[in-house]
Formats: sequence, structure tokens, C-alpha cells
Amino acid sequence: MDNDVSAGSGITTVVGRLALGITLLAFGLGYTDVIDGVTAADAVSIAQYVGGIALFVAGLMAFRDRDSVGGTAFSALGALWFTWAVSADAQVSANAAGLFLLLFALVALTLALAGGDQLGQGMYGLFFVALVLMAIANFGDSDGLAKVGGWFAVAAGAVAWYAATAALAHWPTALPRRAAGRGVTAHG
Repeated sequence: MDNDVSAGSGITTVVGRLALGITLLAFGLGYTDVIDGVTAADAVSIAQYVGGIALFVAGLMAFRDRDSVGGTAFSALGALWFTWAVSADAQVSANAAGLFLLLFALVALTLALAGGDQLGQGMYGLFFVALVLMAIANFGDSDGLAKVGGWFAVAAGAVAWYAATAALAHWPTALPRRAAGRGVTAHG
């Protein structure tokens, strides 16, 4: 564990979250059509190398550091991005693409429910919603729903990027808990 990083956030987690954040931002922005001429297909190289290979290696490093949650998350998501990137030019049905997204949405849901810090849960929760919306968009051939899913992916990427940056810059990474009001006692 690196002493220069906030407690609970090893350097492997920072690297993994940066890789995931960059990949999610590129992928999500491609679906939103907010930048003229940029599509999700333009994120294939980033998804293959940063989201696939770098994230998978971060997962292996996390396992080496005995971080089973980070190892599982980064390895599984690295496999997702690598598979998505190498199959981007493949001719698959919309239903097959939707099923792929739906299956990895279940991985994101597992990661969101696994616990951990608030930023991690929020990041994986947003990614889950993005993948479900994009899966439904594939099943129903809905460009509008795919765009909404893209915005959820952008939000997840922004949370991942913030979580990594916050750990390095020692910014807040949790919402402050409000103390009980006057006359209210907390029971444990």
C-alpha cells in the first residue's frame, strides 16, 4: 500500500479507477453524440488498451496485493472492455449485443452491491444503469435510450475519475454523516 494515497485506496485502485474512468468517458461520450463526428466506435482503441489490457493488469496487481474486490472488479471489467473492443467490427445481431451488455450489467450490479466505498458503489451503480439502458436500446432498436445510457456511462466515468483523483489529491471521498439533531439520540 502506498502511504501517499488516502487510506483504503491503494495505488492499484487509483490506476484501475483512472483506466475505468477514461474508458467510460470515451465510451459514453461516443453514445451521446455530444461531440460532432465522435461515436462509440471511436472508443475502441481506448477500450481495448486502457479499459481492457491496463484494467485487467490492474486487476491482477490487486489480486497480488490481496485486494479481492479490486481484483475481481478490474479483471472482470478489463475482460468486458477487451471483448467489446475486439468484437466491435463483428457482425452480431442487436439481440446478441443486448445480451452481452445485459450480462455485464449483472457484473456491474454485483460490484455495486459488494460494498466498499461510496464512490465505488456509485460508479458501479451508474455503470449498471448505463449497461441496462444500452441493452434495452439494443433489444428495442432505440437510439434515444442508447444516448441516455451513454450519459449514465459518462457519469460513471466522471465518478471513477474523481475517485482516483481524490485519492491522490486527498480530496473528500465520502459524504459527511450528519449528526443527530437536538433531542434525538442514536441507538446502536
